[in-house]
Amino acid sequence: MAHWLLKTEPDVYAYADLVRDVQTIWDNVANNQALIYIRSMAIGDTCIIYHTGDERRCAGIATVISPPYVNPSDSTGKLAVVDVVATKALPNGYDLAHIKAQPIFADSYLVKLGRLSVVPLTDEQFAYLAAV
Repeated sequence: MAHWLLKTEPDVYAYADLVRDVQTIWDNVANNQALIYIRSMAIGDTCIIYHTGDERRCAGIATVISPPYVNPSDSTGKLAVVDVVATKALPNGYDLAHIKAQPIFADSYLVKLGRLSVVPLTDEQFAYLAAV
């Protein structure tokens, strides 16, 4: 089982929207590296949902419930998606400043490649973010 951090603009699709919807297709990923990560996801992988924009904080936990597949709304067939389900809200989730101050995130793509919308997490990083 792998762990991921999935970024979303809360005014476009917030963790509260996922809770309301119960599950969703995780789409709108177009960056090549982020798509490689999407294509490597598996059923049961866990994800921290991270709000970007003004919030910049961890908002909740989700679980991948489908293997990767071609985005049904992509006529080129190049974009991949997975289905995720809401698992647990993190109302006091860590913000980016706090995360950056933690040594376990020094080499994380969350800190090094801030624009990447899908970021792998180590077991230790996931456990730290999920324990709030």
